[in-house]
Amino acid sequence: MNLLEVISRGPHQTRDLGRRIGELAQAGDVILLVGALGVGKTCLTQGIAEGLGVTEYTASPSFVLVREYQGRFPLFHVDLYRLTNLTEIADLGLDDYFQGKGMTVVEWADRAMDLLPAEHLLIDMSYISPARRRLSFEPRGERYEQVVCELRRELVGG
Repeated sequence: MNLLEVISRGPHQTRDLGRRIGELAQAGDVILLVGALGVGKTCLTQGIAEGLGVTEYTASPSFVLVREYQGRFPLFHVDLYRLTNLTEIADLGLDDYFQGKGMTVVEWADRAMDLLPAEHLLIDMSYISPARRRLSFEPRGERYEQVVCELRRELVGG
């Protein structure tokens, strides 16, 4: 597996990394975000939206659960923070978002891994210090292996 670890030194770097992911994105992509509250999942998603050409503000969908934004193709921003059991999550009908029409970013994905597509890019975000974050990229599937290879080439020259 082609793992990649990146250290972000602040929200601007996190957003820039997200922007690059959005630029590389294709319809049907699924990005799963995990990490503690306040670690920067929504900040990364805002960058992804910018990379897709979304012009409206990308807010955390915590109270709405799913927000849709239009860029080169739709971005479905899902937040599972307020849901605690798989039945509630299954009732959302998330499968409809994974059908290739747009890109789906799921925050708090660890709450529903059994319900999410087997092929995805998992990004585990963790605190290093108040300003620094570790982002660990774990691709599942050939498409996501390619994305991680491209990111590695651009970020670390390898």
